[in-house]
Amino acid sequence: MMPPFSLAALTVLELAPPALIDLAAACGYQHVGIRLLPAMAGGVAYPLMDDAAALKETLARIEATGVTVADLEVVAIRPETEIASFAAFFETGERLGAKNILVAGYDPDLSRFTDRFAGFCEAAARHGLTADLEFMPWTSVPDLATAAGIVARTGQPNAGVLVDALHFDRSNSSITELARVPTARLHYWQLCDAPAERPATTEGLIHAARYERMFPGEGGIDLVALARAMPADIVVSIEVPTAELAKTVDARTRAQRALDAARGVIAAARS
Repeated sequence: MMPPFSLAALTVLELAPPALIDLAAACGYQHVGIRLLPAMAGGVAYPLMDDAAALKETLARIEATGVTVADLEVVAIRPETEIASFAAFFETGERLGAKNILVAGYDPDLSRFTDRFAGFCEAAARHGLTADLEFMPWTSVPDLATAAGIVARTGQPNAGVLVDALHFDRSNSSITELARVPTARLHYWQLCDAPAERPATTEGLIHAARYERMFPGEGGIDLVALARAMPADIVVSIEVPTAELAKTVDARTRAQRALDAARGVIAAARS
């Protein structure tokens, strides 16, 4: 039996949430991820908390299709971040019926970050949301071991570790480390592929992550081993940005190819 699959916003970032939900339904996804906040200054996002009409239409598409919202993106916690600033974000997430929030750490003072992340978790919990810390090599939380340690120290039951296949590989994190993460801390994970050879620069890592990944099973990451190590029943978010391909191939074709490829990886992991 296949796990539930979610169409990550980044796979078809050109689509606003209502169109994203319709596309996910047409392809056979059970969930979507919605990017309410940009990953970087000037980046694409769909701030539904500031657009009542777009939020209403998104809720209508959820009702009509049965596709639900798995996660919200992207909360970047920096030294100056104030948790109170996310009030509308949390309220909108609750209205959308979302389950998880993707959190990234950009504070080199990890003690301060841990305290602030714990506060974020407390605020998210009041709206029925988890807070899932994604480790990325260029951030202040560069690998699985660091993320798992921070999550454990928060003492918050809704704090989670978000495993992205690309970052797992590029950070040299290991299956052995993953086995030590309590299952309850793994709420969903992100699936994609990439060349076996890692980029030599931080700029290369960031560019590949945000714009050019590969469909699952078409690259050099050992996705079968990773899939076997993850809980079998949690949501698999398929995050495959392909900026060059998107110039000539439509969103429907790319999203369907991503889902079909992901199913192949999961099937291989369970054989």
